[in-house]
Amino acid sequence: FRELDQLVGLDSVKKEIRTLADSIFTEQERARMEDRQPEIPMFHYQFLGNPGTGKTTVARIMGNIFYSLGLLPTNKLLEITPGDLIIGFVGHTAKQTRKMVKRGIGGVLFIDEAYTLKSGDNDSFGAEAIDTLLKRLEDDRGKFVCIVAGYTDQMHDFIDSNPGLKSRFTQTIHFDDYTADELTEIFLKMAHGKRFTVDEETEKGINRLFSQMYLRRDKNFGNAREARRVFDEAVERQSQRLMT
Repeated sequence: FRELDQLVGLDSVKKEIRTLADSIFTEQERARMEDRQPEIPMFHYQFLGNPGTGKTTVARIMGNIFYSLGLLPTNKLLEITPGDLIIGFVGHTAKQTRKMVKRGIGGVLFIDEAYTLKSGDNDSFGAEAIDTLLKRLEDDRGKFVCIVAGYTDQMHDFIDSNPGLKSRFTQTIHFDDYTADELTEIFLKMAHGKRFTVDEETEKGINRLFSQMYLRRDKNFGNAREARRVFDEAVERQSQRLMT
């Protein structure tokens, strides 16, 4: 939780995960006092939001929490994309999907840009991967946690396209875009981590820049990746100025 709290912003995400952990811990304590096995269902999750909002980082922290509470035997995170599941030959996609799920057993399987698993109604390879994944989620229930992530609108369409997906990925966590102030804080943390000093005038200029970027943002807005890009560019420009 200390690692979670150190993340900039994400207040609603932090609240959601704390509520989840509280309910798990309370059930474990209640079961211990009543001398019975705790009844804790293992859910699978949708992480919805734009790139750079910390979805992968939060997935790893969730894995650590589940491991520390004894729900998972390891805290490993296997991060994959649909390209790691789909092989363009009949029958091979199912085998590859089973292989990747097997690697994720015992921890968290994180599928980024999951909505690209199926490109259309005629995408037989994507359908094969989804069907195989759904079967493994049922057969290996309780052995791992699967998280599918991606843009909000595309993920809604993806989940709605298959009743099996809707019934298995029942928990949803939304990741909002970072505000200008939060992007500025991320920039300052990067600078501090690299032992740079940011004076007050520069900080105000950075905040104005991020305010403009935030107002003009679209679905491809990079969030923390934009902060990283601006920071790297600032360091590069400083190097050029100092050498001159």
